[in-house]
Amino acid sequence: MKFKYLKFPLPEPSPILGSALFKPIIPIELAYGGRAVRYGALIDSGADFCMVDGLIGEYLGIDVRAGIRAQFGGIEESVGAEAYFHTVTMKIGGTESEVNVGFSYDIASHGFALLGQNGFFDRFSVNFDLLKDEIVLTKKV
Repeated sequence: MKFKYLKFPLPEPSPILGSALFKPIIPIELAYGGRAVRYGALIDSGADFCMVDGLIGEYLGIDVRAGIRAQFGGIEESVGAEAYFHTVTMKIGGTESEVNVGFSYDIASHGFALLGQNGFFDRFSVNFDLLKDEIVLTKKV
């Protein structure tokens, strides 16, 4: 499967970044209990697991806080953000699989989902080619 990078024009050109940012954001579909939502997801090799805003879980009919609770952190100094894990169906291109996803109210709302090591990189080989404006996913056997 091939995807293009998502382009975010900058309000002012940057001497370092140029006139736009290019992010490996691809469309996914999450489904649970007869409901589904299409959502943009950032491919993040530094993320330990797939994560989605808790409000998306609620929209799907999930009792988010009833899931398996785990704390997570990132580049910020403070730790203590929480995710609640639930198994949902994730569809990327023509590939559909059951994935444990962390739903969190501690990430930016109206942002993007994260596709991380567990649930994404363990299922796909990923080739990033920014110069060709191309992200290639190959399903692992």
